[in-house]
Amino acid sequence: MQFKRSDFPEGFLFGTATSSYQIEGHGFGGAGPTHWDSFAATPGNVVRAENGSRACDHYHRYEEDLDLVAAAGFDCYRFSTSWARVLPEGRGTPNPEGLDFYDRLTDAMLERGIKPCATLYHWELPQPLADLGGWRNRDITNWFADYAEVIMGRIGDRMHSVAPINEPWCVAWLSHFLGHHAPGLRDIRATARAMHHVLLGHGRAIEAMRGLGMKNLGAVFNFEWATPADDTPEAIRAAELYDGYYNRWYLGGVFNGAYPQIVLDGLEQHLPKNWQDDFPTISTQVDWCGLNYYTRKVIKPNNQPWPSHEEVEGPLPKTLMGWEIYPEGLYNFLKRTQAEYTRDLPLIVTENGLASPDVVANGVVDDPARIDYINRHLAKVRQAIDEGVPVDGYFVWSLLDNYEWALGYEKRFGLVHVHFETLERTPKNSYHALTSALKG
Repeated sequence: MQFKRSDFPEGFLFGTATSSYQIEGHGFGGAGPTHWDSFAATPGNVVRAENGSRACDHYHRYEEDLDLVAAAGFDCYRFSTSWARVLPEGRGTPNPEGLDFYDRLTDAMLERGIKPCATLYHWELPQPLADLGGWRNRDITNWFADYAEVIMGRIGDRMHSVAPINEPWCVAWLSHFLGHHAPGLRDIRATARAMHHVLLGHGRAIEAMRGLGMKNLGAVFNFEWATPADDTPEAIRAAELYDGYYNRWYLGGVFNGAYPQIVLDGLEQHLPKNWQDDFPTISTQVDWCGLNYYTRKVIKPNNQPWPSHEEVEGPLPKTLMGWEIYPEGLYNFLKRTQAEYTRDLPLIVTENGLASPDVVANGVVDDPARIDYINRHLAKVRQAIDEGVPVDGYFVWSLLDNYEWALGYEKRFGLVHVHFETLERTPKNSYHALTSALKG
């Protein structure tokens, strides 16, 4: 690595991240069915119809995995709690095994000197709530607040930080407009309602956790820098619209109490009645903002229905996901988010990482592309800090190779290689390089 810990301000936190359905093994411990189980069971949705039933078996191997977090010198571990593990019906009686698991997991982090950083929702909605309309149904915002109160009533006293929802764009647009993630819809009205309700649910969960006396609560968004395919007014507007519904909608709702007009022009007729009245809850005060960043997209207009644009292949080197490597986008978002939305609030890079075709050879996993990716993005974090942006931390995605949603187990993002048949863990060269950097 081309950096060491001492190159960053005192108190800057380094961490790594995972999510519950992707690693735990949802078939264990009394967890209820989720809409991801149903989505994966539908032919054509997921590679080889793979699901998270066993995943990395983190449910039974969490101590081994947390040993890896501690041995690398990470300060923090960003994990998510499974709504369906805590409340198998989504409401009603909690699952004692689920609460006990997160209790043990939390204590195991603290025993190793790791700060627990929780996310309440990383996409695995309990199927009984999906049957009631899921994020299309306004009632979900109250169900989600109740879930926040149940799980944080148990472990909230030991959390370093908590965010309600990971990547609202994925929960709403990717899943309800593009249909690539559960519940697999392609419905503009469902999309508009999910885009609004996911933010209202965020606000209601923040209120519920404040009611428990909790502090250091934040919001986590995913970002893609939108570049026009050319300098025509039509391409520039197409990129502005992409930026509007991907990036600015969610930041605007939470931090400015407003949605971008360029997006409302296409979606307002599909929003719930009196949606404007929800902004006081949506914009409930948070203590920090998390940015998940991986890539940019090059956008050109087309003659199709709204939003009337499409992605085109860009010229930059790409990861195994086909995503362009564009570290400047992370710098741009750190600067813009502070200037236009968060002002003095701390910013944290809550996800950043690369998928590569990693294989074990003679007990070693050589992944130089991942090392280069992290170096280049952390250089942009340092540049933003040097220019006065209050960036307080950086989390690598991901600790483990895991279930990559609709892509099954094919795309490897981990610092640690997982053999998905034997479940053997093998730290990659990027893990070892980070370990050296974090101890310097």
